[in-house]
Amino acid sequence: MKKRPAAARLVLEDGSEFSGWSFGKVRSQAGEVVFTTGMTGYPQSLTDPSFRGQILVSTYPLAGNYGVPVHPETGDPWLDEQGIPLHFESPRIQAAGFVVAEVCEEPSHFASGASLSRWLEKNNIPGLYGIDTRSLTSRLRESGVMMGKILVEGSREVTIDSGFIPHPVADVSLREPRIYYPHPAGGDSPPLRVALVDCGVKANILRCLLARGVEIIRLPWNHDLGGIDYDGLFLSNGPGDPKDCGRTIATVRRAFSVGKPIFGVCLGNQIMALAAGADTYKLPYGHRGQNQPCLEAGSAGNGGRVFAGSPAGRGGFVAGRCYITSQNHGYAVRRESLPKTWEPWFINANDGTIEGIRSSAGPFSAVQFHPEGCPGPRDTEFLIDRFLEEVRRRKEGQS
Repeated sequence: MKKRPAAARLVLEDGSEFSGWSFGKVRSQAGEVVFTTGMTGYPQSLTDPSFRGQILVSTYPLAGNYGVPVHPETGDPWLDEQGIPLHFESPRIQAAGFVVAEVCEEPSHFASGASLSRWLEKNNIPGLYGIDTRSLTSRLRESGVMMGKILVEGSREVTIDSGFIPHPVADVSLREPRIYYPHPAGGDSPPLRVALVDCGVKANILRCLLARGVEIIRLPWNHDLGGIDYDGLFLSNGPGDPKDCGRTIATVRRAFSVGKPIFGVCLGNQIMALAAGADTYKLPYGHRGQNQPCLEAGSAGNGGRVFAGSPAGRGGFVAGRCYITSQNHGYAVRRESLPKTWEPWFINANDGTIEGIRSSAGPFSAVQFHPEGCPGPRDTEFLIDRFLEEVRRRKEGQS
């Protein structure tokens, strides 16, 4: 006879409660409660360092139907020859908890090595199912992200503030520099060397660069570039408030004077903006999911100008191409704070927030979304190619 799951509930800091059942590890846990709109990709989302310490709510009602691609005997992630996870965004689960409407206990997929519940249990992560996630998402949209806690019947009580992580970037960044060598790309020319500042880099960023024949010098978030031989600089994604990354901001500011191409993604976009002298702010509930529409400013020749016409306070409408993007962030760049030599590059079509910036004073650009989005979409992966083309041109002495 199947064992009855333990009763569990999610308690938010505003006092609201959502009751359901426990799966995964039977334990209580606190964290910032956020939601994501992806229909698939829970293994990638749960291992995304940008979700470090957060209780993740899936707006799609079912999770676990295709299991988890881990080694069936050990439950460990599959790694490539350089130790990069093949199917995850980091070697471990980064989220503090997982909340879904329904969970599938009997997955069906050729690559599945464990059920979602068994995988969470092995990694000491609690799950909660059987609640009205639509109602929960509506509350988070109306009230903004809140701290909360999953309380499981029979487990030790926790306080809401026990889930606070003072510096999540330092928690997820690697400790010592590491070099990754590219896959064979052919040709006699030496590979491009990209210094990657790891603020919580997703594994698919590494995979995308290596697949393009790039040699990666992966550096801790607080590592200086002095003495590092590189052709281009890549600023990774990561969790938390970008203003906590003062060492990284100072490093990027010094890198501007070197003049080599710099490209940032997600948190890297915010760090680049702060290094340029702009400001950032916390969004009410963040942009998380695989379906965020972004408009390319200036693609219709408007130079990034914003046209009126959308609801007041939303930033207006930008003429240009629209791309569907994958995102995971809780902060944004304040538009009016951008210096004169910087302009918006992409704009969120939903709320008018800045989704990318670029400079007219040097080869510096960044986007708030993930061009390498895994499991997708990857409609904007060409931006990585554009960055590497600029790196190669500069290295070969072309302007």
